[in-house]
Amino acid sequence: MLAKSAFPLLLINMFLAMLGMGLVIPILPDLLKEFGAGGQAAGYLVSCFGLTQFLFSPIAGKWSDHYGRKPMILLGLFLFAVSNILAAVSADLTLLFVSRLIGGAGSAALVPSIMAYVADITSDEKRGKAMSWLGASMSSGFIIGPGAGGFLAEFGIKGPFYAAAAIGLLAMICSIKVLPESLSPQVRLMHRESKIKKENTIRQIVRSIKSRYFILLLIVFATTFGLTHFEAIFPLFVVERYGFSTREIAILITVCSFVGTFNQVVLTERLTRRFGEKRTISSMLMLSAVSLAFLLLSGNFLYVMFITMLFFTFNNILRPTINTMLSKEAGEEQGFVAGMNNAYMSLGNIFGPALAGILFDIHMNLPYLFGAFVLLASSFVTVGRLGGKSRLLSMEREM
Repeated sequence: MLAKSAFPLLLINMFLAMLGMGLVIPILPDLLKEFGAGGQAAGYLVSCFGLTQFLFSPIAGKWSDHYGRKPMILLGLFLFAVSNILAAVSADLTLLFVSRLIGGAGSAALVPSIMAYVADITSDEKRGKAMSWLGASMSSGFIIGPGAGGFLAEFGIKGPFYAAAAIGLLAMICSIKVLPESLSPQVRLMHRESKIKKENTIRQIVRSIKSRYFILLLIVFATTFGLTHFEAIFPLFVVERYGFSTREIAILITVCSFVGTFNQVVLTERLTRRFGEKRTISSMLMLSAVSLAFLLLSGNFLYVMFITMLFFTFNNILRPTINTMLSKEAGEEQGFVAGMNNAYMSLGNIFGPALAGILFDIHMNLPYLFGAFVLLASSFVTVGRLGGKSRLLSMEREM
């Protein structure tokens, strides 16, 4: 009963968290022009969201174990709304940066708590399907954000921010009234009374490097790096090289996001059941790299839409597959692993857009070539180690 009543709302909340990250992307050219900023500012504006997300994710993950998932979800939705209100009233680039920093902190509170909540209310057998739906809401929110931002900009450049703030507040009110707490008081008390010394973010990262699930976290970073490398400068790229309009960008990304999400829901479970999670991850990384490079070959609108559709589909399948494997490996460390998952994703959100902006100023093709290289290298390097480690773990369990 708990799972049936809570799960749809969790999907909506995850969608909103990712929506806020991508909402600003299609209006970046106009915003930068209004504030007199350049290409590097575009990358930094996207990256600063990931910065606070990275700093607060491990802390939020631990707090969700200590005080419950619901309080952290409510805090995340509140900060999400505040960040968008500040962005809507900003009159200079400084306040816009502040709003993105607050939004990143809100995402840090929201995302790992939702993932840990899903792990709380699902069995091992049903967790794969649940994570697939959660990944679909996560990916579609992150990808639909730019499309929605482009459409809402028709009502004014600050329109997307006002709409996001209103939706965030509505989601918070619904969560207060409808969402139950998934952790029992006894479990929360046990976590609070634990004598294990609290670690700072850097120490937690170091501990995750030594963990059995580090390769999966590394793939999370590479996947996010490649996707944000694509999105951060996509509007600037297609405007400068191919002459696309804001409306065309919004249509392109929105259509591709829906197709990519549909393909994810239909294909993810079938692919992992037939080929296994390791082979699916390997294939999706390689195909993502190839599609990213192919984006440079033509400026025809339908061609760009087709390639973008493929890229989104491969990334959408990749995310829930990785999340499922992480959840299975986490054991009793669901909160910590969810926090680390979000932290590594945040690292990708920091370095991907920032480097994309720098490379774009050097040559507009470089961000996509480098992003493809990172994804391709990840496919060859990490999957071999993941396969070896997984076989070793299977042998240990059999013994």
